[in-house]
Amino acid sequence: MTRHDGDMERTFAALPPAHGRGFAETWWGQAWLKALEGTALDTKQLKTGRRLARAGAVGAVSVRPGRLTAVVQDPDGSAHRADVLLEELSPGQWDRFLDMTAERAGHVAALLDREMPPHLVEDAADAGVELLPGLGDLEPECDCEAWDHCGHTAALCYQVARLLDQDPFVLLLMRGRDETALLEDLQARSGASAVSSCGPEGVDAAEAYAAGDILPPLPDLPGLPGAPGLPPSLDTDTPPAPGIDPAALAFLAARTAAGAHRLLAEALRGTAHEELTAAQDAVRLAAGAPGREMNDRLADGSGRGREGLATAVRAWRHGGTAALSVLDEEWRVEGETLARACAALESAWDTAERPELRPRGNRWTVAGAPVQLRLGRDGRWWPYRKKRGRWLPAAGPAKDPATALASVTGPASAEPAPEEGNSL
Repeated sequence: MTRHDGDMERTFAALPPAHGRGFAETWWGQAWLKALEGTALDTKQLKTGRRLARAGAVGAVSVRPGRLTAVVQDPDGSAHRADVLLEELSPGQWDRFLDMTAERAGHVAALLDREMPPHLVEDAADAGVELLPGLGDLEPECDCEAWDHCGHTAALCYQVARLLDQDPFVLLLMRGRDETALLEDLQARSGASAVSSCGPEGVDAAEAYAAGDILPPLPDLPGLPGAPGLPPSLDTDTPPAPGIDPAALAFLAARTAAGAHRLLAEALRGTAHEELTAAQDAVRLAAGAPGREMNDRLADGSGRGREGLATAVRAWRHGGTAALSVLDEEWRVEGETLARACAALESAWDTAERPELRPRGNRWTVAGAPVQLRLGRDGRWWPYRKKRGRWLPAAGPAKDPATALASVTGPASAEPAPEEGNSL
């Protein structure tokens, strides 16, 4: 990302293709897409826009007050300049928004954390300021001369939803203020408010806690080592005690070091740690390629047998415990979950392109092909391929069923070679 301070413009480098993920994960990113999808008159253009954005056809995105700009490339190689306009806030609206935000330390803390909590937007609305676009607020302009949102402007909007997920200041820049100027204004208002206050000293406890002691900033988190540490060598002249397998012990020590490295990485990312059952842990250990003898012991201990453990390891490498659940569980899809699944399948393809899928529980098999989609309980789709009479996990999950299916039916769907040393 580059910044042009003189004219309040930020330019974001082209994002990679969005295969296997949605365009908006935050609630404000989804509100942005709702403003697009609830207004566009041609749903085919929205599908085209999603395909273009998902394929990485949107170039660098320029963001400045009132306007987004990017060059979008069609599959035939032709390029089009697409612009999306959003009305800037008036000076009076900015004053009301800044006054309201400066009075609430929690709002400032949220913005600095690149968050836009609902109560910030609600408080802004109470002050007469609509931050998020509504239906009809995203005005398209494209040199393809479409009069409504075309595939190019839709692709730009989908790509910008990804930028908004990462940084809500992108939206505030479109509304007319860049991050530096906005924070300076907030600091000036906060200082003036503190000087002019005639009430009792101190601040509200909830607001002080929400502020998180912004100034001075917390020290940086410790860095993650590049690789797990090496366990101590067991190559000594002392013979092992009866019943002790040095090779198995060395393998367990190495896998424990790798597990500790993973736990530290999760802690630094703020990811919740998930406790493994004994059966799941057996699969995790087997995924470390322990060698034939220890693998056979794990196969017996897991209750899966050698072939079943090999399938479970394949699933683990695609998605850990979530992938194991999809491998093992067959459940009945009904009610709201079924409605969402059917809607996802309906919208993933045009009518002429949609494959024939035969459902059985949470498993949809492609008619006439050894390919299957499995729906996880979290709404993601997992591709499977049938080999020698067994359904095997074929790739990682995707929120979009078409993307999941393409990962095992497209030209780039060849399965990777087994990892070196894998005895499964």
